[in-house]
Amino acid sequence: MRIGELSRRTGVSQRALRYYEEQGLLRPVRRPSGYREYDETDVASVRRIRTLLAAGLGTAVIAEVLPCMVEVEEGAVLAPGCPELVPGLSVELDRINEAIAQLDAARKVLTAIINAPVPARPT
Repeated sequence: MRIGELSRRTGVSQRALRYYEEQGLLRPVRRPSGYREYDETDVASVRRIRTLLAAGLGTAVIAEVLPCMVEVEEGAVLAPGCPELVPGLSVELDRINEAIAQLDAARKVLTAIINAPVPARPT
């Protein structure tokens, strides 16, 4: 199938699919005409890529873990098919938790600023 069909079937823009290819996440066959040719396995790969992006992983990490990710439920749940992935995924989870903590602290400060009483102006 061509890129337009893959885009239609996955709901992912052609631009994003080209980006995934640039990042080494997809490897379509190139026809002599220059057209990209995808197969059925690419539909599932795009689904897995989207899930991993939604989980907060960057494309470099996704490139490392994608070959070992398996779908437990089609399009809904992924699992690491290689146990050695779990420590690295745990590091990513720690990174995300730290970012959440920093954002929460920033939210508290901003909330305090917004809710602070405005002093009366001297006349």
